[in-house]
Amino acid sequence: MPSIWKSVVGKLWATIIALVAVVLLILGVFLLEYIDAAFADNSYEVKRLFVITCIIGFLLTTFFAFFLSTKITQPLLQLKRAADMITMGEYRTRVAVRSNDEIGELARAFNHMGEKLDGTIRDLNYEKEHLASILRSMTDAVITFDADGRIIICNPHGETIAEDWGRLLSDASTEAGAEPAVQRRIPEPLYDVFRTVVAEEKEVVTRLHVGNEVWSVVVDPLYTHGILRGAVAVLRDVTEEYRLEKLRKDFVANVSHELRTPLSMLQGYSEALLDDIASSAEERRELAQVIYEESLRMGRLVQDLLDLARMEAGRLEMNATETDLLPLVQRVHRKFSALSREQSVALRLEVPSVEGALRLESADEDRLEQVLTNLLDNAFRHTPAGKEIVVRAQRTSNGGDEAVRIEVEDQGYGIPPEDLPYIFERFYKADKARTRASSTSGTGLGLAIVKNIVDAHGGTVSARSQIGHGTTFTVILPVHAKSVSVEKRR
Repeated sequence: MPSIWKSVVGKLWATIIALVAVVLLILGVFLLEYIDAAFADNSYEVKRLFVITCIIGFLLTTFFAFFLSTKITQPLLQLKRAADMITMGEYRTRVAVRSNDEIGELARAFNHMGEKLDGTIRDLNYEKEHLASILRSMTDAVITFDADGRIIICNPHGETIAEDWGRLLSDASTEAGAEPAVQRRIPEPLYDVFRTVVAEEKEVVTRLHVGNEVWSVVVDPLYTHGILRGAVAVLRDVTEEYRLEKLRKDFVANVSHELRTPLSMLQGYSEALLDDIASSAEERRELAQVIYEESLRMGRLVQDLLDLARMEAGRLEMNATETDLLPLVQRVHRKFSALSREQSVALRLEVPSVEGALRLESADEDRLEQVLTNLLDNAFRHTPAGKEIVVRAQRTSNGGDEAVRIEVEDQGYGIPPEDLPYIFERFYKADKARTRASSTSGTGLGLAIVKNIVDAHGGTVSARSQIGHGTTFTVILPVHAKSVSVEKRR
């Protein structure tokens, strides 16, 4: 706009000056000729009149020149100011149309351009807000990179991941003595995937393990007019799905393993009986005894699987009544006393002497006996001869509420720290080689059943262990049951 204004004003002034000069020149020539010829005797007065006339003519032409200049330049200045306002983002700025000439047409065209521009900007802002709303509402993380790996845009989840992964990289670089990672650049875990996408210009779908998390990653190239300008990454936290998938595979593998051993023994000893390999009644009785024990083992495994499936489905059958745990603990202690003598493991019981100290308002005595049985069975399997197992029960307080605390402490081999968080998962065995080699190995379901039963009673179960010094399992049961998510027996 300034260049147009300068051009118009310059041409206007040049035209005016040229016209004035021509007029004055013509008038001067004619007047001088006339003065010399007709007014030679009074030339001074004529010349003075001529000078006055020239001055008046010059002033008049100058006045009209300024008038025309203002008439033309004022609308142009308004157009310039309106253009400046639009440049600063005031897209609704308009100029007044004061004439129907070329300047008026220019003003109307400018207003039409402003309307179109305002509408286009509104549409773009709407689409931008719509896209931003979609990105914000996505549970997946979305991060967009340019061709050099710099972050262009990301939704809140993507921002969090970029910061967390960038912090991990920065911490690792600092520990290694390197320079901290450059901010707003592609996180290190995504670097190789990004480079593959940029180099091969194709979609890459993969899984990344970052710390203790597992992420599903889809990275696609971005194009503008057929030219690669970056990539967009969509990330989803699949840690829980990955863990469940691993549990499912472990479940199938462990069930197959646990069933294969008794089935093989049943098949082998049954074939021995059918082929009359046993030469005496005593040998046949021994073979039958092995078949019977293995069938019991399979029965226990199947029953444990059924119980665990009902517990995890929330359909655990409970017979909740007022229960005194003191006779229950004493009964379980007597039941394991014979095994204690057989394995040369001392079994000690520590219970209060006050009557009713271990009474619960609502509990299933049979299920709690199953809890103690599983815990003691687990303790005896992992405690060598000459060591001791202690069962304690006492009244306690849990978060201000009355509770009963039961502990089963052994002096066994202990549980490695890395296995301790997973011991209550089904089929999980901390010492897989030893337990599977042992003839008394468990199914790996005992502790999972313990946790489900305790949870159904509104209690908690935990474990602490030290390698070479043993393990202590602690069960805390509320005296006053607030709610029991169980199904009553009919």
